[in-house]
Amino acid sequence: MHLGEQSLDRRARAAPASRYGCDNQSLAGWARSRDRPTESRRTTVQPLTGEYNFTRLETVVYGPDKLGTLSHNLKRCGASRVMVVTTKTLGRSKLLERVKAVIGEMLAGVFSETAQHAQSRTIDALIEEARRVKADAFVSFGGGTPIDSAKVAAIVLLGGRMPRGMELYAQATGDGRDFLHIAIPTTLSAAEFTPFAGATDEKTREKHGVGDPRLQPRVVILDPTVTTETPAWLWVGTAIRALDHAVEGAYSRRQNPVSNALAARAIALLVAHLKPSLSTTGEDEMYHRGQCQIAAWLSIFGGTNTRFGISHALGHQIGPMWDVPHGFTSCITLPHVMRFMADIAPERFGPIAEGFGVRFDADNPRPGALECAERAARFIAGFEVPTRLRDVGVPEGELARIANTVLGEIRVAQTVDREVKHEELLALLKAAY
Repeated sequence: MHLGEQSLDRRARAAPASRYGCDNQSLAGWARSRDRPTESRRTTVQPLTGEYNFTRLETVVYGPDKLGTLSHNLKRCGASRVMVVTTKTLGRSKLLERVKAVIGEMLAGVFSETAQHAQSRTIDALIEEARRVKADAFVSFGGGTPIDSAKVAAIVLLGGRMPRGMELYAQATGDGRDFLHIAIPTTLSAAEFTPFAGATDEKTREKHGVGDPRLQPRVVILDPTVTTETPAWLWVGTAIRALDHAVEGAYSRRQNPVSNALAARAIALLVAHLKPSLSTTGEDEMYHRGQCQIAAWLSIFGGTNTRFGISHALGHQIGPMWDVPHGFTSCITLPHVMRFMADIAPERFGPIAEGFGVRFDADNPRPGALECAERAARFIAGFEVPTRLRDVGVPEGELARIANTVLGEIRVAQTVDREVKHEELLALLKAAY
């Protein structure tokens, strides 16, 4: 696939940082260091080594009116009985009629009962309905809720089970069969680009996760024309979620050159296009919304490699426990987690600084890393979204319990360089309160 500069953004300003992820001042400092004795240099250059794994995503179709390619892709993938998985709101929308018309005679049914945070009871109902109509493919239409619901239902239909705990990075199980899934997102959550899914236990209000290569949608259709009915609060919230993906991928101890490049570009696109995507009309609106969709794609494309950090882990539990959209949890937690990570891994903030246009000195990275956190906080504050836990009804007395629950996921993800202590996480939550 080609993602050249021209096709990604014909109007955005040029990134201020160099292709090495640092500004001219930093490069000058590096040049001066060549004249110093080797032993006086702060770091030793080491060859780059690593491994980058791809998902089973085959095709991304992007641009206005690309919804029309759905029929071709379903036929190409061998689908014959297609179930659309969506929400109640979109189930009443004229947009759904467009989706159904493109599917045509392959349509076996529509399930429009998915609920926020992918509640297990609605997934059980989806599985039952898919079996009843003998569906052999899902088309998820909406945000993270229908996309994750379709993923979890698919793994059960393939002989797996509902997720228990956070098994995001487990190995594939079963007999190797696939269940075709094509995603048509209407938000910027980017759930369509991962083989991970979450489901909420209604009794405990805890989020459980599962990962399996077969959960990755095979085709993703990014059509900005189907996002026009998405409420502004949801569009913005999921955009900040995408920002969270990019940032936490960059400072993960599992970061890699591919994810770093994509993270920097994703951040720059969101900064340039999110506000105009809400204030323009006509072709301009489609352009800016399309750029935001590309940003969401780039923000998480390497997520199976970088995994997710503290902000994501907090959102996984705060969201379902108090029915807070995941986009809003990122609006609240991300700047605070960035400040925390600026003390642990400031040297990995280079791509983040590039995306925000922040001056970054690789020899003294902490000031630049902290400025990235402030830029993120100011960017989020520019929209009508909550920025404190108290704003979304989280009781202050529950902060210690949140910290306890989240520590386990942080340990499993292994994205932070050292062990995160309970008291540190509690202090972070108090700062976010």
